[in-house]
Amino acid sequence: MAVAIDIGIADKDRKKIAEGLSRLLADTYTLYLKTHNYHWNVEGPMFQTLHTMFETQYTELALAVDLIAERIRALGHYAPGSYVQYAKLSSISEETGVPSAQDMIRNLVKGNEAVTKTAREIFPLTDKSSDEPTADLLTQRMQIHEKTAWMLRSLLEKK
Repeated sequence: MAVAIDIGIADKDRKKIAEGLSRLLADTYTLYLKTHNYHWNVEGPMFQTLHTMFETQYTELALAVDLIAERIRALGHYAPGSYVQYAKLSSISEETGVPSAQDMIRNLVKGNEAVTKTAREIFPLTDKSSDEPTADLLTQRMQIHEKTAWMLRSLLEKK
């Protein structure tokens, strides 16, 4: 028998927030996988820069999936953890080929922007139910993804 959760957030609100966080988890994991793939397969004159940058990014994403999943669990719900579940929940498409370095950068800009948008969609639920811990997590995630997208976009600028 499940022990009741009494943290000041209604069951239905915890469920909706956990569903939103599950989408965020799926986006984050899909972006992690794509970034790791690019780290392994990048080629060209910017190899060393991108190889190192992508490693920093996928390492941060690997830590993020744990934080998101643990917040889902703290809200009393199970975190999705399979490729099948992530494919259904994610707004980011899986990478099946090996794009050029410039396309890798473009794809990661889009992926980081997608994660930011997914996180932002959850905010009204957290405000409504005074879920400050989730709001804090979302704020941190958006800040990281917006900064990462900016840094990646700067590599595409031509001056």
